[in-house]
Amino acid sequence: MTAPHPRHRRALAIPAGLAVAASLAFLPGTPATAAPAVESAPSAATDGTSLSYVVNVSPGHRPSATVRRAIAKAGGTIVTSYDRIGVIVVHSANPDFAKSVRKVRGVQSAGATRTAPLPSAATTDTGAPQVLSGKELAAAQATSAKAEGQDPLESLQWDLPAIKADKAHEKSLGSEKVTVAVLDTGVDDTHPDIAPNFDREASVNCVAGKPDTTDGAWRPSASESPHGTHVAGEIAAAKNGIGMTGVAPGVKVSGIKVGNPDGFFYTEAVVCGFMWAAEHGVDVTNNSYYTDPWYFNCKDDPDQKALVEAVSRATRYAEKKGAVNVAAAGNENYDLTSDEITDPSSPNDTTPGDRTVDPSKCLDIPTQLPGVVTVAATGAKGLKSSFSNHGLGVIDIAAPGGDSTAYQTPEPPATSGLILGTLPGGKWGYMAGTSMASPHVAGVAALIKSTHPHASPAMVKALLYAEADATACTKPYDIDGDGKVDAVCEGPKNRNGFYGWGMADALDAVTW
Repeated sequence: MTAPHPRHRRALAIPAGLAVAASLAFLPGTPATAAPAVESAPSAATDGTSLSYVVNVSPGHRPSATVRRAIAKAGGTIVTSYDRIGVIVVHSANPDFAKSVRKVRGVQSAGATRTAPLPSAATTDTGAPQVLSGKELAAAQATSAKAEGQDPLESLQWDLPAIKADKAHEKSLGSEKVTVAVLDTGVDDTHPDIAPNFDREASVNCVAGKPDTTDGAWRPSASESPHGTHVAGEIAAAKNGIGMTGVAPGVKVSGIKVGNPDGFFYTEAVVCGFMWAAEHGVDVTNNSYYTDPWYFNCKDDPDQKALVEAVSRATRYAEKKGAVNVAAAGNENYDLTSDEITDPSSPNDTTPGDRTVDPSKCLDIPTQLPGVVTVAATGAKGLKSSFSNHGLGVIDIAAPGGDSTAYQTPEPPATSGLILGTLPGGKWGYMAGTSMASPHVAGVAALIKSTHPHASPAMVKALLYAEADATACTKPYDIDGDGKVDAVCEGPKNRNGFYGWGMADALDAVTW
C-alpha cells in the first residue's frame, strides 16, 4: 500500500480511526504566541528572478581569487562561504550561472538549490495537528494524578513505554550537558514544557543560508508550521509537572530553523544548520525533513550532484565535531532498496512530474547519506507504520512514529495511535510520521551520550544499535487487513528492512 505523497516534510495528519491512505496531508501552521522570526537575506532574494546556488570547492580555506572572480563574472553574489567544508552559497539571476562556474578551475561542482526564483512562490499545505481539547486535557490529568511521578499528559504517551523510556526515567532523565538540535521549522522556546531545557546559545535561524542570530529568530511565526516545536517536545519536554514528558527530559534542546515560511528545506539552509550545530557543541541533530526541491537527488544530474555533495560535507563535518545525526526515513511506504521508484513530487517548488529513479543512485538527503542514522516508524502495536519507508541496509533502527488508530490501537488509557507533542502557544497535540520516530531515537542517543559523556559519535551509534530490541520481520504485512500484502520485509530478526537493528531502547541507554 503506497500512500499518497506529502509535499515535503516527514509528518502526517492522520485523523484517529481513519485509513491512512485518505489522510496523508502535512501539518502546517498553528497560531503561536512566539514572536515571528526575523530572517535576513541578500537583496538578490527579492528580485523575483534570482536562484540560490551552492558552489563546492576544496575545503579548508577561503575561496580562491579565481573562483570569486568567476562567480562575479557569471552574475553571482556570494551570500556566505563555509570554508571548512568548501561550500559557497551564491545568489544569481543568470540562468547559466552553474553551467558557467562548473568550468572554472577549482570548482568541483555547482548547482541550483531550487527551481523557483527567490523567494519561493509555493503555498503552504492544508491540514492541522489534532490539538488536545480541554476535556481531553482534564481526563488525562485525572488519570496521571493516580500515577506517582507522571506528568499530567504522560498517560496518553504510549510511545514512552514502547521504548522503555518510562523505566529509563526512574534511573536518569539525561544530562543538561547534552544538547539535541532540532533542524526544522523553528522551535517555540516559550512553551512551558520546552523553556526549562532550551539552549539559546545553540539556536539560530539558517533559512537564508547564513546564521541569523537575532534573539528569537529560531521561533516559528504564527503562520508557520508547528512541526519543529512538536519534535522538540518529543525529545526533551521537561518532567516538571506540566503537560507531557520527553524521551530525554533532562537534556537540552535547541532550535535551528532551516524550513522557510513556505515550508521548504533548501540546501543552503540545511548546510548552515549542520555547520551551526557543529560549531556550537551540539551532541545530536534531529532531521525530520528531506532537502527540497528533489525528493531524490540523482548524481547524474549536475545540479542535484552538487546538492548531495554540499549536504554530505556538512553532515560529515558535524559528525567530526561530535554530533550524531539522526534522520526520518520518509512516509511513502517506499522500499528504498528497490530497483526503481516512481517519484511524482519533484521538483516540488515549481511543477513536479513523474520520474523513475534508482534509490541507490538517487538519494534522499540527509536520510540516505553515509553516517546518518535512518529511522523507520512503528505504531502502537509495534508494527511498521503503514506509511513508513523501509529497506534492508537502509533502515538502521525503528521507533514510535504513530499510525492510524484504526490500524494500531494503543492500550488504555491512551486513546490515539498518533504521537503526542508540544505545539506553539503552550498547547499539546497529536501528529504522526517518521518525523515523530526520528526524535525518539535522537532522545535515546542523548541518553546514551549522557551515560557515556566521552563517547564519540561512532560509539554512540554502536551502542544505539547494540541496545536496540531486535524485532523480526512482519510477514505477511497487511496493515489494513484487506488481504493484500502492503510491503515486504527482508532480513533476519536482528537486522531487517522494517526495523533495522530493532526498536530503540531508552532503558538500556541509561544502564549499559
